[in-house]
Parts: sequence; C-alpha cells; structure tokens
Amino acid sequence: MKNKFLLIGMLMSGILLSTCTKDNKVLLFNGKDLINWDKVVFEEADVDEVFQVGDGIIQVSGVPNGYIITRDSYSNYKLHVEWRWATEPTNSGVLLHVQETNLEEWPLCIEAQLMNSNAGDIVMIGHGAGISVGDSTYIIKPEESRFKIANKFEESSESPAGEWNTYEITCDGDNIELIVNGILQNKGTLATLRSGPIALQSEGSPIEFRNVYLIPLE
Repeated sequence: MKNKFLLIGMLMSGILLSTCTKDNKVLLFNGKDLINWDKVVFEEADVDEVFQVGDGIIQVSGVPNGYIITRDSYSNYKLHVEWRWATEPTNSGVLLHVQETNLEEWPLCIEAQLMNSNAGDIVMIGHGAGISVGDSTYIIKPEESRFKIANKFEESSESPAGEWNTYEITCDGDNIELIVNGILQNKGTLATLRSGPIALQSEGSPIEFRNVYLIPLE
C-alpha cells in the first residue's frame, strides 16, 4: 500500500524540486535528503530503510530490488554520477529516459549498466527500447525478452570495491555516450527513448552514490 501512494506521487508530481546552481548544474541530489526522488521497491519493505542518506551519500541496501526515480523528466544533458560498492560488488544501474513505471518490474528505459565489471554496457529494458551501436541495432520487440545488451567497448575501467567511480553520461537527442572513470565505454545513436526521469537501482548488494547532477546541453 505504501508503494501505491509513492507511485501516485510520482505520476502527479509536476513541481520542479531540483536545485540549479550558478554554473547551470541541476543538482539531482542535494546531499541532504531525497526530496527530488520517489522510492520504489518490488517487495514489501520499508523504502526508507532501502534508500537512506548519510554524510552526503545516498546509501542503497541492494535488497529488495527497486529504485529511486527523479520526480522530473529530463532530456539533452550531461549526467554526472559517482558510485562505490560498500561491500562485495554485484549489480545496479543508472536508468535513463524512464517510461511506464510500475511496482513489479524494471520500467521501460535504457540503462547505463553498473553491474560489477560491466559498467559501460548499454542495457535496453522493456519492449520498444532500442539503440544502434556501431553496425548493430538493438531493439526489443514485443515477442522478445525485456532485456538486450550492447556490450562496452573496453575492458573494465572500474575501481575496486570501496573506491569511488565516476560515470559521465551524455544524452543528446537520440545519442547516448557512457564514460567510466575517463574511459569511453559505449556510444550509441538512434535511441528510441529520448526523455524521461532518471533512476538509480537497488539490485544485489549495498551501493552508494554521491555528486549526482546534470548539466543541460545548449
């Protein structure tokens, strides 16, 4: 029941709560609380235990599966996200251009993968999600599984558990570029999704996020 009210709040929210700084950054996370986000989990759980804030960091338990999602939609931006694994690295992700949210499964979106050793993969989630990378086109048809992966270009450029990593994600029209710790790991075009909220996953083990902001493209 608690999740149902959260989902209603997500759909009804139209108030711009993000903080814009003088250098045009949109602070998606203010370092104090999750006022700009809604919390969703797929099982009965206290969402405030799954997603917490402490010492300027978003602390995600990893169990059960779920996500926090911005209350506003975005397009044409450079997104900056820093993350680290608190214990054993497992799985998570940054969900872009989120559509069709519900309380039972991952939403229709394009994911910037955070699975251990796979950060930089582009994951299509949901029927209709698609992108072209090089000579390959990945589009999920209705009769297919809800997941397709465009693998990263290089060997893992991730830092060890306990150390911070940086994701620089550029979404420019139907183009998406993923840079992990300064290494270009993926670049696609003709994305079928081009705008929507941004989400951070709980999926496996404790993970932490900080310095989550975007810069609108001119």
